[in-house]
Amino acid sequence: MRVETLTGDALEAALDDVARLRIEVFRAFPYLYDGSVEYERSYLQTYRDSDDAVVVGAFDGDRLVGAATGTPMEHHADDFRAPFAQTGLDLSAIFYCAESVLLPEYRGRGIGHAFFDRREEHARRLGRSYACFCSVQRPEDHPLRPADYVPLNGFWRKRGYEPLPGVVAQFSWKDVDRETETEHPLQFWIREL
Repeated sequence: MRVETLTGDALEAALDDVARLRIEVFRAFPYLYDGSVEYERSYLQTYRDSDDAVVVGAFDGDRLVGAATGTPMEHHADDFRAPFAQTGLDLSAIFYCAESVLLPEYRGRGIGHAFFDRREEHARRLGRSYACFCSVQRPEDHPLRPADYVPLNGFWRKRGYEPLPGVVAQFSWKDVDRETETEHPLQFWIREL
């Protein structure tokens, strides 16, 4: 196993595999995302367009088995920035740690920490003061919630992240058990760097 920070051409070359991983990993609870390659190509354009974007890849040999993405907050979609309007935080001080996706058989090996370490290091090099991400919120009694599901809140808190009160985005996607897209709340978490 190796973990690499990818920018520029290396980032571009990895994006199709990142799309594949997003579709596969986000099918599971709590995202339950029924994704498509077409949507992924459009969504990942942000990383192609931002010179300051980063992908941290986890490789088993030459195979990408996990990835974490990030970009300056002001380079991401308006829907990600809008919830910050009432916070008084300067968006140019925030680095957005977007998704972290890792195949289940590779979890518990410290790769999640490496994903955050590398993105936070990249954010500091860019002169950012904060790192943030958002997590989907599902009700405790959701019918597709696995009995053994453990949220990652403890992991995130150990890394210094806390929920940002009242900063919740609304995004729509098609769940695996739905015919059409529905709106989902995503809570932002933040830490000082």
